Amino acid sequence: MVPAPSEQHGDVRRLVLDAAIAIIELEGAESLSMREVARRAGVSHQAPYHYFSDRSGIFAAISEEGFTGLAQAFRDVHETEMPAAKAGFIAYLNFAREHVGHFRVMFRNDICGVTTHALTQTAADSAFEELRLMVSRITGPEIDPNKAFTFAAMLWSLSHGLATLVIDGPLPNKVPPGTDLESQIQAVIDLSSHMVALEVAEMGLLPR
Repeated sequence: MVPAPSEQHGDVRRLVLDAAIAIIELEGAESLSMREVARRAGVSHQAPYHYFSDRSGIFAAISEEGFTGLAQAFRDVHETEMPAAKAGFIAYLNFAREHVGHFRVMFRNDICGVTTHALTQTAADSAFEELRLMVSRITGPEIDPNKAFTFAAMLWSLSHGLATLVIDGPLPNKVPPGTDLESQIQAVIDLSSHMVALEVAEMGLLPR
């Protein structure tokens, strides 16, 4: 079989993944099929199978890539002078907005591949470890481990909820007339980070 023109150069695996991410972002994960991925990528129908056994493999690779990127976004928070909670909220929202296709797969247990693909699980664990380290910066190292987990879960929940409402939910349509969406989002982030700071102070903790 003669390779399609696009298969004669470049990274076919990358072409397949990029096509899949675009489909998910525009049409949702349910619209993904191996044949459609091949068509969008401009490769032969068999090309995706050289890298992924089926679409679950594509989902797992997208999740792995997404969690790796999210972990890096959390690492970058450690380099900022901004309060860690606020920087974390911003980093999570920015990641979600810039990687919508990844975001729509990473947290769906039915397709993300965390339980079936070891590399995806490792990437997800790495992202959560970076979140845990960010909590340590917010609260200081002396916090009880169970309370540290509660902080991590709370930060994750608030960040994920805001990101989901911005990307897939009704928030942009609910902003009052005359109110700038980005200003409103920033106000939510400011309030959330302030609430975190108040709780840390009430617990008598000393941030790093």
